[in-house]
Amino acid sequence: MSTATTLLSALRHTSGVTAHHHAAGAQEMSADQLRRRLVYALMLSASVLVVSIVGGLISGSLALLADAGHMLTDVTGLLISLIALTLAARPTTLQRTFGLQRMEILAAAANSLLLFLVAAWITYEAWQRWQEPSAIDGPLMLVFATVGLVANIIGMRLLSGGAKQSLNLKGAYLELMGDLLGSIAVIVAALGIWLTGWDRIDPLASIAVALMILPRAWLLLKETLDILLETTPRSLDLSEVRTHLLGQPNVIDVHDMHAWTITSGKEVMSAHVVVRTQEPACDTGVLLNDLQSCLVGHFNIAHSTLQIEPEGFVHPPSAIHD
Repeated sequence: MSTATTLLSALRHTSGVTAHHHAAGAQEMSADQLRRRLVYALMLSASVLVVSIVGGLISGSLALLADAGHMLTDVTGLLISLIALTLAARPTTLQRTFGLQRMEILAAAANSLLLFLVAAWITYEAWQRWQEPSAIDGPLMLVFATVGLVANIIGMRLLSGGAKQSLNLKGAYLELMGDLLGSIAVIVAALGIWLTGWDRIDPLASIAVALMILPRAWLLLKETLDILLETTPRSLDLSEVRTHLLGQPNVIDVHDMHAWTITSGKEVMSAHVVVRTQEPACDTGVLLNDLQSCLVGHFNIAHSTLQIEPEGFVHPPSAIHD
């Protein structure tokens, strides 16, 4: 069975599986499913990378080579993502209490920086080609660009579900989306060169590919930096969380609230909760279960650390609070 047949078979097999979505309540894919889709997408991207390089060299098209350079970042990013998902699945230890789950975010950050470098290289080469145009084989360029377009559509279909669940898969999906637009730009350029004979269309298409890369690279870098800087998740409103917690019986105050993201889909939170100690007595065990159930049910915060404090409790002067 050929690689293409295997990939199409895998695509049909996995097309019914969707990523976790809170509103729709869809089933979340397992780590093995995410890894399997990454492997299929990696095989596909690596094959198209070779085809695009050969096509660019034979046809003389910088736009095809730029698309190949972009595809190289896809292959590298998918490989990094695959390694990161494998490391993230390793068990926790006393030295790494969250395991290696943050590796996914580091890999995504590295991938975004690689995208910036590729965009810079494409821009430089395009400028050189604009000053000294070279002969381009338009029909051959069109054939190879069409192959890339079909491959990107298949790859995006493979990763579409996991992109909503994993930041790494989201990065890979965005890269393939950019490649799809890049392939369309190369196809348009190939048709233009074929019909008009104006070879400077090729560096113009290359610049278009570079401009498509930059917004995605910035978006991915911004999201990874937010996580590495432990900013409050954008999907979480801490004032709303505090209001929900204050709505629980016997809760007087909530302070020192912190929320951050460990890895894709894993938000954590800590807070100090002041409880009423006068009659009727507060069962802190029951209250703690209720508070954490509230965080899971309303805000999808599966891991929370809540410090229960009695009414009138005063922290020592050396304690640090925000």
